[in-house]
Amino acid sequence: MSLTNTPTRFGSLARAFHWLTALVILTAIPLGLIANGLSTGPDSIALKAQLFSYHKTLGVAAFVLGALRILWALLQPRPVPLHPERRLETTLAEMVHWLLYLSLVIVPLSGWVHHAAVDGFAPILWPFGQGLPFVPKSESLAALAAATHWLFTKVMAAAILLHILGTIKHHVIDKDATLRRMARGVVAPAMAPSMAKPHRGGIVPLALALVIYAAGAAMAVNMTPALDTAPATASAEAAQTAAPIGNWQVESGALGFSVIQMGAPVSGSFANWSADITFDDTITEGVAGRVVVDVDLTSVSLGSVTDQVKGPEFFDVATHPTARFAADLLAGPEGYRAQGELQLRGSARAVTLPFTLQITDDTAMMTGQLTLDRRDFGIGAGYGDEATVGYAVEVSVNLSAARK
Repeated sequence: MSLTNTPTRFGSLARAFHWLTALVILTAIPLGLIANGLSTGPDSIALKAQLFSYHKTLGVAAFVLGALRILWALLQPRPVPLHPERRLETTLAEMVHWLLYLSLVIVPLSGWVHHAAVDGFAPILWPFGQGLPFVPKSESLAALAAATHWLFTKVMAAAILLHILGTIKHHVIDKDATLRRMARGVVAPAMAPSMAKPHRGGIVPLALALVIYAAGAAMAVNMTPALDTAPATASAEAAQTAAPIGNWQVESGALGFSVIQMGAPVSGSFANWSADITFDDTITEGVAGRVVVDVDLTSVSLGSVTDQVKGPEFFDVATHPTARFAADLLAGPEGYRAQGELQLRGSARAVTLPFTLQITDDTAMMTGQLTLDRRDFGIGAGYGDEATVGYAVEVSVNLSAARK
């Protein structure tokens, strides 16, 4: 049998695209529904992440299949309708097909954009990386993509249902060859190939489908909540509740962290924090100053699991809204370090933060990193399997400060 379509028969490639796409979509949808229904508690988080990984991986496959199928449909003549005299029915059927084609691109692509725009839950299992070109890390973009994905999954579900109902109607009530044409590639009955003309469909069904999707896009934009678009490197002054007494004033900086979740690194940050710094850059050995850092834990952002990390299992911001690091600034031949105590989630631990410092005129640039064990602070105590949420948390800080 020919790979290409004829005026009276679907080619084997078109039929293969149809059934393979149906298999992928009808597997991905229940995976997403089941995963979405699971809780994020320690007993089900691993299964939830695994099912979402499968869902996302199949979604990428559906996007590729959808794009190829649309390209093939545009290049190929569509076999003649079995009932060309039923113009309204034929137009509606073609509109539903276009809704399905557009869904096969928009639904998985919006999900992929959401995944790429935020760090977080459940990696895609294809070996192409987790990001997308030209898709920045942006909570606003992620919110828009999430709204688009949610809305157009409903459009896709409606189109699939209409498609199935139409097929049942043709097979059971009309008793025609609609299903057999796609299942076995049978030729349109009672229609000689010499009399049949290639059918490429009219512009009306596509226009109707585009109108529906344009209305859906407008609804998705309207559904997207307004978010603070300030970057994660927001000024540290935003969190200050009292005038600093130190001799250095923080002008800008970033406080971030990274943890391994389900085998993939996830990066987060705090938008609001303050650092009160006293430092004598003429001291080269011993205590050169003191720093007190206050962090607003409610300002944490961790991609798609931000709400979860604020909850009682992790930072528990309702009970412990702030964290504090108070330390001496030590200078020595080995470099600089901040040595002191970190108070986090009701626990206090001795912590040492090595850092580099570059002072030009009256401006200081500081960069530091350290590794914490979340278990020391009772964070994620119920998540005892490191394969689910890693124990080690990499903390990074960089700031620019001006001498007062």
